[in-house]
Amino acid sequence: MSSQDPQGHHRRGPLRITVPSRNDAFLRSLVGAIGGPLGRRTEPGVVSPGFWRVERVLLVIVTVFGLLAVLSKDVCRQNGWGGAQNAFVGMCYSDWTALWGGRGFAADPWAPFTGSSGEPFEYPVLMSGIASVVSLLVPRSLEPGQQLLAYFDINTFLAVALWAVVVLAVAKSSGRRIWDAAIVAASPAMLFALTVNWDMWAVAMLALGLLALGREHPWLAGALIGLGAATKLYPALALGALLVIAIRTGIYKPFFKVAAGAAAAWLVVNVPFAIASFDRWWTFYSFSGSRGAGNSSVYQAWDLSVGRWLPALQTTPSAITIIGFAAFALACLGILALGITAPQPPRVASLVFLVVAAFVLVGKVYSPQFVLWLVPLAALAYPRWRALLTWQLFEVAHFAGIWMYLYMHSGDENAKGRFPDELFVLLILGHMVSLGWICFLVVRSVLRPETDPVRRVGLVDPLGGLFAGRDAYPPKRPAPAPMPGARHAAPLTAPVAVPVGVVPLGAGAPAEAPGTPPAVVPSLEDAPSLEGAADAAPVPDAAPAADAPLPLAGEERPGTEPGDHPSGS
Repeated sequence: MSSQDPQGHHRRGPLRITVPSRNDAFLRSLVGAIGGPLGRRTEPGVVSPGFWRVERVLLVIVTVFGLLAVLSKDVCRQNGWGGAQNAFVGMCYSDWTALWGGRGFAADPWAPFTGSSGEPFEYPVLMSGIASVVSLLVPRSLEPGQQLLAYFDINTFLAVALWAVVVLAVAKSSGRRIWDAAIVAASPAMLFALTVNWDMWAVAMLALGLLALGREHPWLAGALIGLGAATKLYPALALGALLVIAIRTGIYKPFFKVAAGAAAAWLVVNVPFAIASFDRWWTFYSFSGSRGAGNSSVYQAWDLSVGRWLPALQTTPSAITIIGFAAFALACLGILALGITAPQPPRVASLVFLVVAAFVLVGKVYSPQFVLWLVPLAALAYPRWRALLTWQLFEVAHFAGIWMYLYMHSGDENAKGRFPDELFVLLILGHMVSLGWICFLVVRSVLRPETDPVRRVGLVDPLGGLFAGRDAYPPKRPAPAPMPGARHAAPLTAPVAVPVGVVPLGAGAPAEAPGTPPAVVPSLEDAPSLEGAADAAPVPDAAPAADAPLPLAGEERPGTEPGDHPSGS
């Protein structure tokens, strides 16, 4: 584990990690039957766990959930993806298998680039390349049905591997809250949505980009974000969140580096294909602009409810484009206002999550695999098990509902009357309202830092080291009232930054001798962090007051432990 001193030099030291069974009220209530939370005299992160380090346990969890993801699609793996009953009732539909023949991969692995299939591949360039490279791995000596199964299985294996990469990236991006990555590793929503599309490639690139940002490598972070945007457009939204952080802190240089790196990586991937075949390159953007109300969007819910009662109010593609852009612009302005008016500079993960969630909520389509975008960001922005599992249960219910809705409209005679559209509308509203609730919790944690689970354990921002140390919009501080009988108020004394691991003389402990290992300070993880009203109760030293000065880059917060610098790992 490492931390930094105020001069920015890395130093080694023990970093006690946060224990979920002590820190999270929901998990604490679950472990009572198996002996209760981990003992308070333990020192996880300081005492070596031997072989079973946290990262290895997380990989085991991902492996188990990956196997469950494969088993959940076994209906189609055994019986094929042909027919609506297998793909929809079995909840194992996948774009991988639908596009294998539909976009010509069976006959030509490079169909998106050669145009041999006659059907354009409506995805960005890098995703087209990924789909083509994977199709090259399928043995052409197999029977057609076995080729389709092989294409699905290879994509599934890669998706599970990417899931593991995302989990490790979240773990390394969480500072001493490394166990928050288990929210991603054991995600029921990701389990079901994993094999719908190639989105995990973009999810992994954004997760690695945020990790690089936390490790203070802005050019690498930008390159990874740019590659993610060349795979699926949404990683580029992270640049908007970083711009808000830059405006709030007045530190613009890291943002410009990240943005330049992202633009360079995106151009390197896109320009050659755009020059070679502009029409095929433009397919994704023209398709996105001209499409109407997509599945599970708020516009589809409107058309299936109000639009049926009042046909004149049915949406049109042009109206949805205007409304969607306007709504997203307003949401971004709100996030900017939040970032400027918050009592402290918001955490990077909080703003990235809010921007992506706003994009999903007002977008033309809310595909079931979009939850893959959100879960890792939510685990970094608001790592509370009860809230995130509740939201994911709504997402799983919606996942089942969308396939039943598509089965109802597939033309199968057996499907008629089995799943009313009104129920599907309720499921759409359910997964949107539940996501809106998570957004509310994140906004509350920004406006009231004492409710932020990350700041409650003494961390400032594990991903924000490049922007640390300044605040261009500090909250206004009331002038101190003069003491009765005094002619002049005593001047305020500025706080003095203390190097990491050094205890000032006269502070109740002797100064450390040179070469003495830094002592482990008692952790704040044991402070109760109940959700709801109890979670709002301030915890001593868990977060600075609104008028407290910002810590310098790498400066230790009161009550934290050595190694809690944002870029520490």
